[in-house]
Amino acid sequence: MHAFILLVLWCGLLVTSVVGGNNETDRLALLAFKAKITDDPLQVMSSWNDSIHFCQWRGVTCGRRHQRVIVLDLRTSKLVGSISPHVGNLSFLKNLRARLVCAFHNEIPLEIDRLRRLQILRLYNNTLGGKIPRNLSRCTNLKHINFGQNLLDVEIPATLGTMSKLQFVSFETNNLIGSIPPFFGNLSSLKVFSTGSNNLGGSIPHSFGHLAKLTIFYVGENRLSGRIPPSIFNLSSLQMFDVGVNQIQGHLPSDIGITLQNIEFLGIGINQFIGPIPISISNASNLKVLEFSGNKLRGSVPSLEKLHRVSFLVMAHNELGNEGANDLSFLCSLTNATYLTTLEININNFGGELPKCIANFSTTFTTLNLDNNKISGNIPIGIGNLINLVELGMWNTKLSGNIPFEIGKLHRLQYLALSHNNFFGNIPSSLGNLTLLINLYLEDNNLQGSIPLSLGKCQIMMELNLANNNLSGTISYQVIGLLLSPIVLDFSANKFIGALPIEVGNFKNLEYLDISENMLFGKIPTSLGSCVKLEFLAMRSNFFQGEPSNLDLSKNNFSGNIPKFLESFIFLKLLNLSYNHFDGEVPTNGVFNNTSATVIKGNGKLCGGIPKFDLPICKYSKPKKRKLNLSLKLVISILSGLLGVTLVMLFLLLHTLKRKKRESILNNSGNLLLNVSYQSLLRVTDSFSTTNLIGVGSFGSVYRGILEHDRRKVAIKVLNLLHHGASKSFIAECEVLRNIRHRNLVKVLTACSGVDYQGHDFKALVYEFMTNGNLDGWLHPVSRRNEVREEKMNLNLLRRLNIAIDVANALEYLHHHCHTPIVHCDLKPSNVLLDDDMIGHVGDFGLARFLREATQECFTNQSSSIGLRGTIGYAPPEYGMGNEVSIYGDVYSYGILLLEMFTGKRPTDNIFKDNLNLHDFVIGALPEQVSNIVDPIILWESEDMATRTNDTHIQNRVGSPKILECLILIFGIGVSCSMESPRERLNISDVVAQLHLIRDKLLRTRRR
Repeated sequence: MHAFILLVLWCGLLVTSVVGGNNETDRLALLAFKAKITDDPLQVMSSWNDSIHFCQWRGVTCGRRHQRVIVLDLRTSKLVGSISPHVGNLSFLKNLRARLVCAFHNEIPLEIDRLRRLQILRLYNNTLGGKIPRNLSRCTNLKHINFGQNLLDVEIPATLGTMSKLQFVSFETNNLIGSIPPFFGNLSSLKVFSTGSNNLGGSIPHSFGHLAKLTIFYVGENRLSGRIPPSIFNLSSLQMFDVGVNQIQGHLPSDIGITLQNIEFLGIGINQFIGPIPISISNASNLKVLEFSGNKLRGSVPSLEKLHRVSFLVMAHNELGNEGANDLSFLCSLTNATYLTTLEININNFGGELPKCIANFSTTFTTLNLDNNKISGNIPIGIGNLINLVELGMWNTKLSGNIPFEIGKLHRLQYLALSHNNFFGNIPSSLGNLTLLINLYLEDNNLQGSIPLSLGKCQIMMELNLANNNLSGTISYQVIGLLLSPIVLDFSANKFIGALPIEVGNFKNLEYLDISENMLFGKIPTSLGSCVKLEFLAMRSNFFQGEPSNLDLSKNNFSGNIPKFLESFIFLKLLNLSYNHFDGEVPTNGVFNNTSATVIKGNGKLCGGIPKFDLPICKYSKPKKRKLNLSLKLVISILSGLLGVTLVMLFLLLHTLKRKKRESILNNSGNLLLNVSYQSLLRVTDSFSTTNLIGVGSFGSVYRGILEHDRRKVAIKVLNLLHHGASKSFIAECEVLRNIRHRNLVKVLTACSGVDYQGHDFKALVYEFMTNGNLDGWLHPVSRRNEVREEKMNLNLLRRLNIAIDVANALEYLHHHCHTPIVHCDLKPSNVLLDDDMIGHVGDFGLARFLREATQECFTNQSSSIGLRGTIGYAPPEYGMGNEVSIYGDVYSYGILLLEMFTGKRPTDNIFKDNLNLHDFVIGALPEQVSNIVDPIILWESEDMATRTNDTHIQNRVGSPKILECLILIFGIGVSCSMESPRERLNISDVVAQLHLIRDKLLRTRRR
């Protein structure tokens, strides 16, 4: 009998083991999971060992009855690795929540379909790629699926339509394509549907109007079009409805505020909605967030008196208002909104005066933006009641009168923009009470008097712009001397007198200083040389004095003729004008009669001078060059003001003059003095081992190596001389690199031309090594799926813009500031290399051409026997027709490169077929649909679905229109550069100037 019982028990255990596994199965599955973890910064896995039962391991929860794993929660563990297929053996698992930084090539394991008891599957915020498993439908008990913030890149599988118990579905922030499947509308239990921030197209299915329990519907930031099905607006259960940043059209239903009675978040921003804002909107009394920006809504704004809970109200960038006197009357209906923090109605057609009732807004108010409207009259003095205001933007309107003294009561204010108005009178001294102020913009008004000394108390101010007013007095050290770290100071076009305070030299982070068009005099403080980040300096039209014995004006943006008055500076011992934009005749007397005391290299189109300069003879028949001499007095006044600027640099230069001269001699010899041989290059590359191979180009291969004599890391380009044209490429690249030098060009260290051990010709170029590879590898990294470093996946907007400016600077130098203009002929992302600081350097000059002056623009149909130069997709169309190369061919390539940088799409992408190209692709989206073509990495930062409605989320989305405005400008430049006709393309100098303005705008937006 006992034997029979034991046999039954043994058989029962055997069946349980076979069918459902056992405790040992779970332990082994967990250990297999651990084996896939490559980094564990919080030492979570340290407890996963045999010293304690696996049910006590961190992140593991077991059921009381069977001691089997029912919950695996590793959301906050910061683990790096991938998900083991053995997770499918945890057959009792009900809840899987994992936050792993997984390798890109790893996908969600198919074995997950074995987890038939699974109810919650949360793999949010990883780097899982590939597909959503079709067999996931076998997990019939699933209620919660969250694959948000991953890299899934296919369509949503139709098999999910059978999962009738689903309540929560989130695929937000992936790369999903296709459309939103209608079957989701049949899942009657569905409460949350989130597929925002993907590449989904098509329209919103009508079937979603059947989901009576739906509370959250987020499909923003896709490519959705069409109209919203009317039935969705009848879902009274909806609390969050966000379709922002799509291409959706239509009107808002007139009864929206009645049918969506529980709505808390209503977002339709950046779409194509038209018509008025429905009067019924005020009935949606639960509204907390109302985001209507970036549409074509028009008409008056209705009363919002019942929106007592609203905290965030944005209607910017529409066509609201009619410039009438009562346009802003709706503001008074918001005085009972005691939670209101943000109101943005800028960039509309609102007219009339600001109602005094804004003084009664809630003290929770932090952001008020009214700029770019037709608002007139005075700022109500009651503005001082908004004591928690952080941001106040009223620029580019028609406001007038005095700036209210009461603004000084806004002690938390960080951003104040009142520029481009008609304000007059003095700057209120009360602004000195705004000690948290970071940005103050008062330019382009009629302000008078002096700068109040109290502004010196605003010590953390980063941008101060007082330009184009009638201000007078001195620029007192008691004001600017107390600022800690300003970045922008603009006092231009006023009536300031006196000397520039020496305290300006304390500003290590100062990038922009404009004091031009004033009446400043005296010597320019030598302390300016301590402003190591200064990029823009304007001092024209003042009365600065002084004759320095050493003058270094190198590496600036000076242009026009070299002033002849410099000849009269008889005490001048060194004059360095190198790397500017000077052109025309070089003077011959004074310091210009001594080539060892005058440095003029790196300027474009200089001629004449003494014979030792070896410059071409000047040709005076060209009207363009003679025209530059007409404003000599202006040039003299400008440069006389600038002479003293560099005194400090020259003061520092005195004790290093000999070293500078030695470097100059080395540079003039082409910097090819480093002696390397075939044998030495063979050694430093380990016999040109594939382990040191870092790239293969048109005419050769590139290897990494470390030079033996100074341990310098270098890149070695070995030419494949069997390739047709490789020898010419080597000669061209040597010739170009011997004649140029610029911070945004790859620096060649030396060249090697000899024979290898088999007696074959051997040619190689040795470059400075660029540790961050090329731009192509960052824009389209195959390695993105293998790299652990997160910055590889975050080439953000500002970084891309900086690189774009670097490349444009390089082209401007090649085209306009070399002795003979140079056309690169093969500009593309793989030829843009990035150093430690992510600064862009243009390289690979194997196809470059020196131009005669007559062929620089080359708008004619001259034929050429050179064949197609460049790379398909980047080469301009005129090269394919046999035309001569020109600087505008490089501009075309740059335009394509710029569009690629910000769309993330190559010009040879598979979507470009049937006469569609990258240029037309972008044109078709500008300006309203720009968000649909931008590389998604630029537009969105990581955030959890559960916190979508908090303040951080709101701030991120508020910034979107401003970011999109910058992106529209960038795409506009790319389109203008890549026009089919060379005549219609921008000059690269104009490109540089425009990109700098965009960057300044972006930095101001980010600092806000």
